[in-house]
Amino acid sequence: MFELNIAQIFGLLSFTLGILCFYQRDDRKLKIMMLLLQLNNVLHYGLLGAWTASLSSLLSVARTGLAIRTKSRRLAYLFMLLSIILGIWVGDHWTDMFAILGSCMGTYAVFCLSGIRMRLAFLLGAVFWLTNNIIVGSLGGTLLESTLIIVNLNTIYRLYRQRQKTPA
Repeated sequence: MFELNIAQIFGLLSFTLGILCFYQRDDRKLKIMMLLLQLNNVLHYGLLGAWTASLSSLLSVARTGLAIRTKSRRLAYLFMLLSIILGIWVGDHWTDMFAILGSCMGTYAVFCLSGIRMRLAFLLGAVFWLTNNIIVGSLGGTLLESTLIIVNLNTIYRLYRQRQKTPA
């Protein structure tokens, strides 16, 4: 199912970047790491020939870059609409929708949410991306999303505990 080649090496790099990304408690640092992760994913999915996932990652680069500087529901909805339209245009099979849905969840999370709520939305997006990565045969992506679910849950727990310790 998985063959180690240059595409998979970029996927394993995404795995490393993703762990660093979602271990961040600071939202801004998380978004900066996510920008690097998505840049790498554009190459990874392109080398796998998973064009819908590569395009979704490219849109994620732009959206995350903008989300570092602004919160905007309008931009979120614009990027979600672009993801859906371009994903349908580029997609070859109904399973390509998993990458689109994962991208839309990430878009909503970075533009409209923060803290624990943002990470919960990332959890749902991770389920969509995990499904996509299994389908397209991404070793690094499959390891990444599986691990991110665990790391993200741990970070959510730490943020929750921190919130409980901090007086209102």
